[in-house]
Amino acid sequence: MRNEIVLMSDPEVAAVPVDECGERLVDVREGGRLLVDERKWHDEAGAFAHLRERVLERIVEAQELLPAGMRLLYVEGYRPPDLQRRYFEEYAAQLRAEHPEWTAEQIRSAASRYVSPPEIAPHSAGAAVDLTLADDDGHELDMGTRMNATPEESAGACYTGADTITPEARARRDVLGGVLTAAGLVNYPTEWWHWSYGDRYWALTTGAAAARYGPKSLDRPAH
Repeated sequence: MRNEIVLMSDPEVAAVPVDECGERLVDVREGGRLLVDERKWHDEAGAFAHLRERVLERIVEAQELLPAGMRLLYVEGYRPPDLQRRYFEEYAAQLRAEHPEWTAEQIRSAASRYVSPPEIAPHSAGAAVDLTLADDDGHELDMGTRMNATPEESAGACYTGADTITPEARARRDVLGGVLTAAGLVNYPTEWWHWSYGDRYWALTTGAAAARYGPKSLDRPAH
């Protein structure tokens, strides 16, 4: 395991080979095993609600390890490559406007703290999930920042190991991280809410020889 933060833009991540296993994307809303947040439901194709089958199984395993009174709140999983590209380019443009003196490589590196470069994005492989904790009534719990807070907005408190959050929020992050790690997922350390399994970042973090999942298109529904 690694101690330093490796960003998604690091050449080490892109260098990880992908041995695509062909596993299908499944809709996490089916079966009602997870509480699915409604903030992405404007996505008519429902892409956000899909994950690779084994990734979903591991998240369900993690939920079973939570203490009484807590459950996982799923926000976003699969993200089509064109949407991932738009998110990355928009954030890079924002950083470029704020830091005109930065080089293109500095912009790419800084942007990758918050949005993965599209060519290696775990979300576009169906391998990553953005989630948080809720109570039994489905109310989102305080984790120290809002989900998807940028490093600029949160003054770095979005980093999983940030020491500027309350003890209560720290304890909840530790609970979230404990169950997801036990289920085999890895965290992207600049985003406490981002966890993945089977992608290039997971492979690099765990020492696996190759990623199981590469970029994938969402199959059109049969109906």
